[in-house]
Amino acid sequence: MKDKKMNPLLDVEEHAQGFLQVREAHRRELMDDYVELISDLIHEFGEARQVDLAARLGVSQPTVAKTLKRLANAGLVHQLPYRGTFLTPEGEKLAAENRERHNVVEAFFIALGISAETARLDAEGVEHHVSDETLEAFRRFTASRK
Repeated sequence: MKDKKMNPLLDVEEHAQGFLQVREAHRRELMDDYVELISDLIHEFGEARQVDLAARLGVSQPTVAKTLKRLANAGLVHQLPYRGTFLTPEGEKLAAENRERHNVVEAFFIALGISAETARLDAEGVEHHVSDETLEAFRRFTASRK
């Protein structure tokens, strides 16, 4: 019995480029989630404490400490003893960009008729993997539905 028609394999370079894009998105995903959450906590509570980050991300405090060290080395955060974690201007810019990406993807899903809760949850993953070109198409589609 013959299988359903399958798409032909892409050229080697095209195929590799797709996987490179996904790996890069995965690499940035954690950094993006941290800076966005730190920004949200600062706006809500005036600071982002490790204990709050750990609770909201569902990870241990040592995991948070290790990631914050990487973010500090990347110039995205600075930590004050006995206070908390704060974003640098570069970190705040990244957080705002990620929040916007999330909002565009979520609005697109809602425009497709997906429930608000599912759209919010699905946007959390997709926002890291969608290209700028696709994101712009999501914006245009959503705007045309208003």
